[in-house]
Order: sequence, then structure tokens, then C-alpha cells
Amino acid sequence: MSSIDYGLLAAQYSVVRRPDIRIGRAVIEALGPARSVVNVGAGTGSYEPSDRPVVAVEPSAAMIATRRSGAAPAIQGRAESLPFTDGAFDAAMAILTVHHWQDQARGLAELCRVARRRVVLTFDPDFSDAFWLVRDYLPESAEIDRTWFRPIREVVEALGGGASRVVPIAHDCTDGFLCAYWRRPEAYLGGRVRAGISTFARLDANVVTRALAALEHDLESGAFWDRHADLVEHESMDLGYRLIVAGI
Repeated sequence: MSSIDYGLLAAQYSVVRRPDIRIGRAVIEALGPARSVVNVGAGTGSYEPSDRPVVAVEPSAAMIATRRSGAAPAIQGRAESLPFTDGAFDAAMAILTVHHWQDQARGLAELCRVARRRVVLTFDPDFSDAFWLVRDYLPESAEIDRTWFRPIREVVEALGGGASRVVPIAHDCTDGFLCAYWRRPEAYLGGRVRAGISTFARLDANVVTRALAALEHDLESGAFWDRHADLVEHESMDLGYRLIVAGI
């Protein structure tokens, strides 16, 4: 398994990791009336609200350098050691980032320390084998998911208790994370798309090459759609993404 070069990821995030409006609505709803927000593991600034003060914390200088126009001011720092006093914010948000933290338990504890409300978008590892790309072509990715992602109940407990909400992924999702192209399988053959997905950066290159060759073959032969004809019947799917809302 390879390590991640966040500089290379940053170069593609602003291109293929465009915020999806439906996910954005769910995040804003979860933040509720919070008047001040800290975005931890903020990346390029996706899903930051524009109608209230936001401070972003991001460890990668490359990610900070490619933050979106109008994004909140960013501080270079890590989730495990946030440079803020206790209760400094009404809400803390962490969007598809916890699995990148070196010490997830400590990072989640820091969210609880600095904010009264915590909003975390993550992935349920119980769904690791559910997605066709993983199940049929990249079973090695499921192994990574089980290492990266903590069980949802553990994340909820670490955040002090709360609710876990299903985040359906639309067939035309604009945020190009791993499962975003579930009804657009040909997209995974494109290097630009894969360059914005951290899972591919962690997989051995030979594993990826083998999987892509099999997918391309199945698309050209029609075997893929023979197996997955039902995909076109769905506008959105539950692929394991969960929005956890904790605190007041």
C-alpha cells in the first residue's frame, strides 16, 4: 500500500472535487444556527458556509495553496492539536477527512473540546464491499476502508453521542470521491478523476492497472451493464456515507 502525496491530490481537488449542492444542503442543515464554525481537515474549502464566520484548519500547505476562491482563511495545523481555546466555536465540521488523521480518537476529542456542535461526514466501513467497483474490481480497496474508517457507532461515541444520517449519493454527484461515479463507470478510466481520489493513491499501481483493464474490458463487451442494468433505475443510492451530528 502506497502513501499519499497530498500535493498531487491538491492539484486535482479543485477540478474534480467540486462541492455537490445536495451534500452541501445536508451539511448546512446539520450546522443549524451555529454562528461560528471551524472546518477541520478543510482541504480546498468544500462545503464551508458562506453566511457566517469560518476558520479553516488544514495540515497540507499544497491544499491551502489551492483553496477555492472565497474560501475561509486557513491555518496550517492538525486535527489532533487544534490551536483554539475550549468552546471557541459554535460548531466544528469535518468533511470526508477523519480517515486521513494520524490519531482519529484524539482529533475527534479535539472537535468536542473546541465546539459545542460537531458535524462529521464519513463513511461506514460496513459498506466496504457494497460498491460494485470495490466488490468486482478492487477488493483491495475494502481492506483499506476497514483500516481507514472507524465504525460509525465508535465515531458517534467519540463525538459525545448524536445522530447518524444517511447521505444519498446522486447519480450526477459533482464531488468526485470514490463512489461518486456509481452510475458513470467509464469515469474511473480517466486519470484525472482517479487523481482526485485518495484510495487510488493508496493502492499498488499494479492492482489499479489490473482493475482498470478488467473494467474497460467489461464496458467494451457490454458485460458490465449486463450485470448492473438496475443502476439506471436509481437517481441516488445509499453507498455508506454518513453525516454525524453531535452536541447542541
